[in-house]
Amino acid sequence: MFVRTLICMGTALAAAFLANAATAAEETAPLRPDQVAFRALYKELVETNTTYSSGDCTLAAHRMGARLKAAGYRDDDIRYITPPDRPREGGMVAVLHGTDPKAKALLLLAHIDVVEANRSDWTRDPFTLMEENGYFYARGSSDDKAMASVNIDTLIRLKQEGFRPRRDIKAAITCGEETEGAFNGASDLVANHHDLIDAAIALNEGGGGRLDEQGHRLVLNIQAGEKVYQDFTLTSTSAGGHSSRPVRGDNAIARLATAVAKIDTHEFPVQLNEVTRAYFAAMGKITPGDKGAALSAVAANSQDAAALTVVTRDSSWNGMLRTTCVPTMIKGGHATNALPQHAEANINCRIVPTDTIDYVKGALVDAIGDPKVTVTLSGSEGVRAPVPPLSEGVMGPVRRAAGQVFPGVPIVPAMSTGATDGRFLNLGGIPTYGLTGMFGDPDGNGVHGLNERIRVRSLYDGRDFLYAVIKDYAMQP
Repeated sequence: MFVRTLICMGTALAAAFLANAATAAEETAPLRPDQVAFRALYKELVETNTTYSSGDCTLAAHRMGARLKAAGYRDDDIRYITPPDRPREGGMVAVLHGTDPKAKALLLLAHIDVVEANRSDWTRDPFTLMEENGYFYARGSSDDKAMASVNIDTLIRLKQEGFRPRRDIKAAITCGEETEGAFNGASDLVANHHDLIDAAIALNEGGGGRLDEQGHRLVLNIQAGEKVYQDFTLTSTSAGGHSSRPVRGDNAIARLATAVAKIDTHEFPVQLNEVTRAYFAAMGKITPGDKGAALSAVAANSQDAAALTVVTRDSSWNGMLRTTCVPTMIKGGHATNALPQHAEANINCRIVPTDTIDYVKGALVDAIGDPKVTVTLSGSEGVRAPVPPLSEGVMGPVRRAAGQVFPGVPIVPAMSTGATDGRFLNLGGIPTYGLTGMFGDPDGNGVHGLNERIRVRSLYDGRDFLYAVIKDYAMQP
């Protein structure tokens, strides 16, 4: 079904060119009153620190709840859920009631926790929203407070307009998505509060849009399916001793460093599935030059070595082609003047659905080739969720909303290379799709890294897109 959603690219490119020209003219347009109100909400959420180490998701959730109440929502329309032993890791579920009690709800999901950010590393204060040169900068400005802000703002907008949806519209903002070992609000909702979030369909992060290097819209993605998140721990030990008496070949840190370097250069085999093959075929039609030809060639033959050389230069495309494993943390030693007795590294893997966790672990062991370096599973085993169907009921509202906000831009299904809370919902029987309408730069916009940013126009246009698509879904029979 999803293959039929790949629209005719010729006419789409012409329309997209005109739309991009119109967008450029809009860059200097003054904000509408509703956009001014949204910006204030977005700023408040972004500037509420929600890191695992020192932030407070519960505070952020209550601040968003206060805004909903100010817009007319009753106390019983808003439910706060905070684990007693994790008082700063709470979240919220709010509902705009529909007119048909038999119609299953539409759920809007977003996480409000963010990755750690050190002020000394950043050009700007990561927890002060800055608008510069057409971008919003801050930790969480994109991932995922952009969508969380839009979801809460949309409920406010609809309430103030007196909109009466056919089905309930629920919005859940949760904590714990970004940190392994944290209390995961989405997983808890599925397991313990399923009635609060039960829905016919859910919209989540994971599927935005892609811009070219000039900032022109290339493609709007809807995410269906994602890779499996899994951490492994590499461990190296030795007897240690005085640093003035080194034992060649028996240094725990040196042995671990060699193992990490081998993993850094290891490549898993290319494996396409139905979604990724269709994605590369569609991208080949709209990408000019050698890149486009290479994308088409990989879609036709995933083992085309020459084409893969071109395609894998793009880190996001490489992530869609294969399982990837990278070192993300390392620690070792106990004193500056002693031989290390213990060293370990975290290896973060994003596994394609056709690979098993045991296979990946075995591949890491083989790549390292050192029996003195052990590889163990870190944390719980990754969740492998079913891929939700891309039916006409799903794609119709997307096409209609995109036609209003992004006329002519191709809509292409994609598999997320990351891991989102959507996996818990899909596994819990709620079909969940990544759909934001927020277009990003080819370099990934600093998400999880330094100086995270989102284009101002991408945020405002994504807000308008989601507003339109949410109203459409909410009125479906």
